[in-house]
Amino acid sequence: MALHTTRTFQTFLKLAFAGVLGASLVAGDANAEQKQPSPGSAKALFGAVALPNQGAAQAFGFYAKGCMSGAVALPTDGPTWQTMRLSRNRRWGNPAMISLLEQLSRDAAKYDGWPGLLVGDISQPRGGPMFNGHASHQIGLDADIWLTPMPAHPMSIEEREILPFTTMLQKGAFLTINPNVWTKSHARLLMRAASYPQVERIFVNPAIKKKMCDTWTGDRTNLGKLRPIYGHDSHFHIRMKCPPGAASCKPQAPVPADDGCGKSLAWWFTKEPWAPPKPPKPDAKPVKPREVMVSDLPNACSSVLTAPSVDSVQTATFGGAAAAPAVAPMAVMPAAASDEALPAIGPVPDDKPSIE
Repeated sequence: MALHTTRTFQTFLKLAFAGVLGASLVAGDANAEQKQPSPGSAKALFGAVALPNQGAAQAFGFYAKGCMSGAVALPTDGPTWQTMRLSRNRRWGNPAMISLLEQLSRDAAKYDGWPGLLVGDISQPRGGPMFNGHASHQIGLDADIWLTPMPAHPMSIEEREILPFTTMLQKGAFLTINPNVWTKSHARLLMRAASYPQVERIFVNPAIKKKMCDTWTGDRTNLGKLRPIYGHDSHFHIRMKCPPGAASCKPQAPVPADDGCGKSLAWWFTKEPWAPPKPPKPDAKPVKPREVMVSDLPNACSSVLTAPSVDSVQTATFGGAAAAPAVAPMAVMPAAASDEALPAIGPVPDDKPSIE
């Protein structure tokens, strides 16, 4: 009986895995055909602004409902980073976030055997809701880092647009890490990012979280900052705390004090997270989703949206680590093995649902 139950559950997991992929592929096709946001909506207005406003750096509202003032851009290239998908114009953030990304890139290269960061979306020039890709990333305190190591050569603009992601998951297996792609340097990079006190949490795929729980032998103090979530198998998402004294920034509840390797992680390996949504009642009236308007955001966002722009991208590009205080590198990180090979570009992952 127990063997039959186990086989039944394994069959369910395979079907659930296929169902999630299938549903997400359909969602991806729908996104490709999605209509442009309505004129006057927050997505349309914030997405149309090419430059940040003049003024002091401030975060207004919550990570998924807000905007930002005084953003700066991460330079497109640095000694240990390159920014990706430049056409999206999402390399803007609070100066504290940009400083953190530059420091992480340097520390990971120096201590962890990671050659450099490929930095994905941070925020739009004035934050706010995005047309696609994210619910959060609205106040300049979220950033996506690819799990693909930076190539040795400076990539062209075209390369940055078409380079495929590298999934950490084993194809055809449910929430299983691909041992041919995952390396100890990936683990060190994640724990390096989690080590900074200004980092609130880091979103990763449940399989990555389980891999870290099962194999990390260093200091586990910050392991609880790694939070499992849908998708996030080819990148991880850093979320910073509200900067000190930022009264207009709404903080998120802190992560639990444990390492996150118990019941909360086990839940992801049950049926519940992958169950299809319940169908609506036959007599239920369809509800048309309401677009977010600027009036739905914090009051300051209206002023941010209409404020004068900075003169150019160059004048608003971050000037380097000296512009903000650095945090001392974590001393307890296991040393990188000099002969450990990092993977080349791996298989292109299927899109997966994301609720970040």
